[in-house]
Amino acid sequence: MKLQIITTGGTIDKLYFDALSEFQIGEPVVDDLLQRMNVGFDYSVQPLLRLDSLDMTDDHRRQIQQAVEYAEADKILITHGTDGMVETAKWLVDIKGKCIFLTGALQPAAFSFTDAVFNIGCAIGGLQSKPPGVYIAMSGQVFVADQVVKNHAESRFEAVN
Repeated sequence: MKLQIITTGGTIDKLYFDALSEFQIGEPVVDDLLQRMNVGFDYSVQPLLRLDSLDMTDDHRRQIQQAVEYAEADKILITHGTDGMVETAKWLVDIKGKCIFLTGALQPAAFSFTDAVFNIGCAIGGLQSKPPGVYIAMSGQVFVADQVVKNHAESRFEAVN
């Protein structure tokens, strides 16, 4: 498998500096995580944005869309902030012939109790088993991108009924 990873920021890459939860989005963590997991496939990391997804605009989503369209790989993993993930996925549904997964974390990868590694692993498993399309891997599940919502009250992603 040849995988292209596009990073856009979000909580997964956040670094906290003080008790008031002052944060900055740091360098992408996905490469370090995959190296520590000793994965057995080729991948490349393309840092594209360093934003909280609440700050994303249509111009940012267009940049993500173009990066996916022009990617040489047919398997794409996008690390993304959770609040704007579903909206960004809508911008990608017309891209044909590629399996695209968006994932992120509800707690920064730098935290000891993070969901980042679990979500990335779930997304990579999905990339190897799902047909072309757009998916979101969060909360231990794989969702078709237009059939999921973030439940803010429960801090998890859920299928649309």
